[in-house]
Amino acid sequence: MSRPELQAPPEIYYGDIEAKKYTNNTRVQQIQAEMTYRALELLNLPPGEPAFLLDIGCGSGLSGEILDEEGYHWVGCDIAPSMLEVALEREVEGDLFLQDIGQGFGFRPGSFDGAISISVLQWLLNAETSHPTSSPPHRLTRFFTTLHAALKNPSRAVFQFYPSSDDQIQLITSIAQKAGFGGGVVVDYPNSKKARKVFLCLFVGGGGGAQQVPKGLEVEEDNEERAVFEKRRERLRAREKGGKRKNIKDKDWILRKKELYRQRGKEGVPNDSKYTGRKRKPVF
Repeated sequence: MSRPELQAPPEIYYGDIEAKKYTNNTRVQQIQAEMTYRALELLNLPPGEPAFLLDIGCGSGLSGEILDEEGYHWVGCDIAPSMLEVALEREVEGDLFLQDIGQGFGFRPGSFDGAISISVLQWLLNAETSHPTSSPPHRLTRFFTTLHAALKNPSRAVFQFYPSSDDQIQLITSIAQKAGFGGGVVVDYPNSKKARKVFLCLFVGGGGGAQQVPKGLEVEEDNEERAVFEKRRERLRAREKGGKRKNIKDKDWILRKKELYRQRGKEGVPNDSKYTGRKRKPVF
């Protein structure tokens, strides 16, 4: 079976049915969560400090949920309207907007403390039309140039993606470097067919290319980085045991959600009261 990006443009492939099917797949949820945790490790944000992140190709908000749990504020963009509709139905915390990342971003310079992207970058490697501006090099150039401007100095951007060849990796990294990024490719479990994952870890400022690119995880190694990652894996498995997420809808969560709705201009948001978030007595 061919990769999704080879079948149709993302806004067409992820229609209403496919978007819900993708989001409700428990295997997809687990993989997305694990890769998001790993991307956050490579992002190497200061522990215990708030950060404002950009989730590139946020889809239905699966990676955004992990950002919420880790205490980060985030903005998500995606080209598929159906994916964003599912994200709104799931009431994700981040702000969402419809965006073709191949056209570049329009954020103010230095808006974000970092950026992550899960399973998205390979979609830019296919030309949808014969026009020169639709070619992968043009789209990648616009994307990386505007992203570099939107990130603070110093900061990082981490992309998990599925290249089909070494030539694609070379094309992406060379254009990112021309846009001003430092960094390189990180490959986890390179000798495993199933577990192998490719990450592009890019640096803005702070020495640029002089920064050391993180090492990929190895099956044989038992270093500290791998131990941290495995602890997160175990925590994720414990959370998903039984197939449901831990109930986090306490009073503080409800108040934050209502305030978010008010800021977005949603009508009919109930007023806060002493009964907000109060557990109802069982009815027999």
